[in-house]
Amino acid sequence: MITYNVDGVRMPKFHKRKANKWIRAVAATYGRKVGEVGYMFVDDEKILETNRQYLGHDYYTDVITFDYDEGDTINGDIVISLDTVRTNSEKYAKSFDDEFRRVLIHGILHLCGINDKGPGEREIMEANENKALALLVGMK
Repeated sequence: MITYNVDGVRMPKFHKRKANKWIRAVAATYGRKVGEVGYMFVDDEKILETNRQYLGHDYYTDVITFDYDEGDTINGDIVISLDTVRTNSEKYAKSFDDEFRRVLIHGILHLCGINDKGPGEREIMEANENKALALLVGMK
């Protein structure tokens, strides 16, 4: 089950059923099934608080993924700052919707085992994001 919740922000407008289908399809390309995945949309202050409390990081970010995977089933919580998504969409000259979709799937890719902190990993993550986004374009 995939759930979407908010804390201090309005729920962004997107097609949840289509997003769920897409998330399951992306997970399947990595040989994974979707178990319990919970999205929480927040503002910058809440994601900074989460980053400090759980990861010991003192900076803003767009997405934090908490991985509770069991075997080939992905389970986790994904916290997304809509403020940072908006800022990044302006910074990278992308629409909010495009940046939102990229961040939405970014957390799923982490749950599928793709990292982005080590040498060369950011490029691997971006390639996998692009592959996932291309899959969405082909979906009805």
